[in-house]
Amino acid sequence: MNFNQQLAEAGRHLSKNDARLAPIIKMSGPCRITPHTDHYGELVGSIVGQQLSVKAAATIWQRVLSMFGGKMPAPEQLIKISDQKLRDAGLSWAKVGYVKDLAQHILDKRLDLDHISTMPNDQLIEQLTAVKGIGEWSAHMFMMFGLGRLDILPVGDLGIRKAIMNLYELKQLPDPAAVVTIANENSWHPYESVAAWYLWQSLDNNPQKVSRHGA
Repeated sequence: MNFNQQLAEAGRHLSKNDARLAPIIKMSGPCRITPHTDHYGELVGSIVGQQLSVKAAATIWQRVLSMFGGKMPAPEQLIKISDQKLRDAGLSWAKVGYVKDLAQHILDKRLDLDHISTMPNDQLIEQLTAVKGIGEWSAHMFMMFGLGRLDILPVGDLGIRKAIMNLYELKQLPDPAAVVTIANENSWHPYESVAAWYLWQSLDNNPQKVSRHGA
């Protein structure tokens, strides 16, 4: 079964098992999660874009690229360039440290990009969150949209919590444990990422469209 077939099967599974999510699935059409192989670029971009609008993040990123001939800098290049130059491009001092920490983790194999696509979820989250500036939320987004892992539940995402509160008529925002309970009660496994994608659609708040709002 290819990836698009898996997404179609996910939609059928979720529609069958979750009556509240089914109308959202019908309205939104096939899930459009599209994995890719630019894992390094995705991780750098997730750090640069944190808590910025898409436009502001893109502007800063173009300034960074211009310092490297318009090309994605290799980890070695990020390590060597002066902190001040990255700061002058628009990165905060914190993000300067974060992108360099990411580069160092890649260079010394503490973050093993060569095997990242086959690494178990728990091990991958552990390696990702060991990098400064990459928290569980960013790890979840990377695993969903970068690697195309279909059974990731981003329990800390504010949009997911708001959508669940609205869709399941809760009186308050669910905490992570309550998000897990809702997922289990409605049989989202093994397609929790796809359920999350449809929940974002219910808010028109897909994280691929908006600024990164958490580490």
